Amino acid sequence: MHSRTTMELFQYWNAVRGERDLPRRDEIDPAHIRSLLPDLFILQRRASGDICFRLAGTRLCALFGRELREQHFCDLWLGSEADGITRTTNQVMTQCTPMLLYARGATEAGDELDLELLLAPLASSDGANDRLLGALSALARPAWLHMTPLAHLVATGLSVPDIARNLPAERSYGKAADTKVSVAGSGGRNNRKLFHLRILDGGKGG
Repeated sequence: MHSRTTMELFQYWNAVRGERDLPRRDEIDPAHIRSLLPDLFILQRRASGDICFRLAGTRLCALFGRELREQHFCDLWLGSEADGITRTTNQVMTQCTPMLLYARGATEAGDELDLELLLAPLASSDGANDRLLGALSALARPAWLHMTPLAHLVATGLSVPDIARNLPAERSYGKAADTKVSVAGSGGRNNRKLFHLRILDGGKGG
C-alpha cells in the first residue's frame, strides 16, 4: 500500500470486522476515521446488479468535478473497462476479499495521475454482503489537482492484501481495540490474471 489513507482505512476495516469476513455498515463509525472521510466512498449493489455510489467524499467528488452519489461506479472508468471493473467489485463482495486496485486517471487535456483504490467488503445491516467500503487516493499532487477534473480511469494493476499476516494496529477503535490487523506482504508473490490486470498476491507493504 502506497497511500496512508489506504493503509489507515484497511486497518480500521480489519479492526472492526474482528474474526468475521466483513463488518456491517452500521458498525462503521465516521468519528473514528474523520480525517479520511473526504477520500472515502461506499458502493452498493442494487437488485438490478448495478453497482452505484451510496456515499462519496468531497475530495473524491472534486477529483471528478461532479457529485458521485447514485452514480454508477463503472462510469468513472474508460468504457472498455466497465465490465471488468464490475466483475472485480462483485468479486470483492461475493468472496468477502478486500482488493487494492491501481489506476491512472486522465483529464480531457491529457494530464495523467496515478491513483490507489481500496475495495473492502461491507455488509448491510441485515447481513447481506452487498456493499463496499472504499478509498481513492491520488499518489501525486500536481498543480492542476482538484482544479481540472479527471475524465476517466484506466486500471493498471491489482493486488490482494494478505490478511493472514498480523501486525498490531496503530490505533484502537472502541470494542475492537485488541483486534490485530494485517497488510500486504512483500514475499511469495503468485502472479495470475483478472480480466486484463496483472495480480500480485501480497502486493507491496507500505
